[in-house]
Amino acid sequence: MARGYGPLRSSVLVPGLALLLAVAPARAVVGGRPDPGAAASAVMVLSSNGGVCTGIVVAPDAVLTAGHCVGGRAEHRVHYKDEAGAPVLAEIAARAPHPGYDAGAVAGRRRSIDLALVRLAAPLPARFRPAALSAAMPRAGERLTLAGYGVAAPGDARSTGTYRSLELAVVEPHGPSRILVWLGAGPGGASACHGDSGGPIGPGSAVLAVSAWVAGKACGGISQGVLLGPQRDWIDRTLAGWRSAACWSES
Repeated sequence: MARGYGPLRSSVLVPGLALLLAVAPARAVVGGRPDPGAAASAVMVLSSNGGVCTGIVVAPDAVLTAGHCVGGRAEHRVHYKDEAGAPVLAEIAARAPHPGYDAGAVAGRRRSIDLALVRLAAPLPARFRPAALSAAMPRAGERLTLAGYGVAAPGDARSTGTYRSLELAVVEPHGPSRILVWLGAGPGGASACHGDSGGPIGPGSAVLAVSAWVAGKACGGISQGVLLGPQRDWIDRTLAGWRSAACWSES
């Protein structure tokens, strides 16, 4: 059965989780490779219930992530490290789940647009660069890069914390879609995993989808992302309401 791979249930609160991340081994994304250059457009999204997700910087004070990463009543923070390597827990001033997000969609086998935007109480440091978003519609066989801060070893929550990326091929298990994109697992079960929800999927540095879940009882199955092109109007309208704007690639 398909399941979300964002939350890592734990009894620790956000400050304690940040401490764990500060000392975690430098691994993430099953089968991925470290990609520190691309991390300039990514952060972590943490929740007080122990949830760990990835977020995509789309403006100096705005982050795009998966809807389930900021849902519910938990307290959320955006996590990154300052120039000295110390963990920072940035406050969130507003969160906007996509109106089509359905928290019970997987269990009820219903469609859901698993996206959310969050606005920070203060801009990120200048070293962060907003990612270029793409409205491209991928097709079977195309190879895309999936990235995130998630675990590298399923079952090992302490293997989060370093941004890694992985190239996978697009598959169409249910035929072409204008809502979702699926990536087949690579050699050795290479795939997205816990903590990679909200991370980018795309060709090169452009982002055409946001990771949402992985199929199967454990990581290593088909990874699914929500395409951004069909949701462009919602993204632009939400950011405009915050007096901000995303950068869209024409390619």
